Amino acid sequence: MVRVKNRYLLVHILYPDAADGPNARFPISKSNGSVPDVVQFHQPTPDSLTPQLLARAIRDEISLLFGDYGVGITAGSLSVKYLSTATSTAIIRCSRAHYRLVWAALSFLTKLPKVSNKHRDQACVFQVVRVSGTIRKAEEEAIRRARATILRAQKEASDGIENSLEAILGRGDEEQLDNKERLRKDQGIGESIGNDDDGEEMDSDEDG
Repeated sequence: MVRVKNRYLLVHILYPDAADGPNARFPISKSNGSVPDVVQFHQPTPDSLTPQLLARAIRDEISLLFGDYGVGITAGSLSVKYLSTATSTAIIRCSRAHYRLVWAALSFLTKLPKVSNKHRDQACVFQVVRVSGTIRKAEEEAIRRARATILRAQKEASDGIENSLEAILGRGDEEQLDNKERLRKDQGIGESIGNDDDGEEMDSDEDG
């Protein structure tokens, strides 16, 4: 019996243009630093997107790019095994021999599939971040990347808060004291250089 070998594509749905975000949950103003960029890029996806709808959009894109040949060789194995709208993450299964066709179709998808014509187009990017031989490896990578994204967002948020506080309150007392000490040292060095110059001039007059 021949074993069918598949590949599992871990996909992130990103929203580079924050102004066209799907749910408009976050402030979009660039002057507002309360929301880190990494959070805006990884916005939640609308609940209207289902695994069946995403699989149909991929098949339509394969048909557009590769015609009936592409649809025929990928139809038997193409399936969306996991889709999380909260983290905008999906795991797509396809045959090992033709996973590059599915990857190409995802790269050319620039909008979320619409449930009906009433919904407006929402620009996005489907980013393939890992290709694995088992779904377990894809799940582990998804968890690792989710943790890294959370840590990065927390770091950017804390840095933004510290910068805002410094802008409002000014520098700390310790930094002000350090600046005063540096200024005093610079003044002392300047006075010592001036005294040395005066001594040299006096010596030259005596020699004359």
